Amino acid sequence: MKTPLKVTRIDHACQLIEFGEIRVLTDPWFTQTATYYPGEPTHLTVEELGRIDAVAISHEHYDHCDLDALVAGGFDLDTPLIGPGTVASIARSKGFRDVRAIEAWEATTVKGLSVTATPGQHGVHEVTFVLQAGGRTVFFGGDSLRVPELDTLPERFGHFDLALLPINGLCVRPLNRQQMVMNAQQAADLTAVLKPTLAVPQHYAFHSGHLGDQIMTKTDRDPLHYADAVARIAPELDVRIVLPGVEVTVA
Repeated sequence: MKTPLKVTRIDHACQLIEFGEIRVLTDPWFTQTATYYPGEPTHLTVEELGRIDAVAISHEHYDHCDLDALVAGGFDLDTPLIGPGTVASIARSKGFRDVRAIEAWEATTVKGLSVTATPGQHGVHEVTFVLQAGGRTVFFGGDSLRVPELDTLPERFGHFDLALLPINGLCVRPLNRQQMVMNAQQAADLTAVLKPTLAVPQHYAFHSGHLGDQIMTKTDRDPLHYADAVARIAPELDVRIVLPGVEVTVA
């Protein structure tokens, strides 16, 4: 019998992943500002989350590390919070009491859950994660670029049940349109390497507001571009575009 594996998108890259009774929250984002819009409804409030056994945060950007919202919402600050050193420093300053700083290829465990930081690349220091419990393995890509080290994950970790991949190819206009996030084709190429039972795209509805979209960021907000790319190069793989609030059970 496989341990049940479920995932619910809250918004953006904020996911609730459940390995049986173990509940993991990734890259929390529950609020918005004048230049950060989820572009989709946020499924849950902090108060509605219920018990969380671990929080995994890829990097310190506000739309992935909304710690002020967790604190304001009465989140349990004894919950293990896992991320790179940059995130750990912020978390400690906000009052989190069980902070685990891990860098690429380092791991920690919480209640039978193994969390391994894997390489990532973004505008700031970032890691991605491999989460494992009950014989299940999940890759969480944050909003990283595709880096060559990620191609080694199947050799290191075996079969992936679920891959959660960013796809919007975000570019920063004032930096000569420098790319900061993998795009749909790059995410599809990585999906073909990982060969997960199920792939779910994330990090595509985000926008910077009308003015911000014109002068700051350029993104691809259509997840069908990713689904179509996977269908072309790896048609045997299952891709599901999941709206916030839809609970998906992985076979």
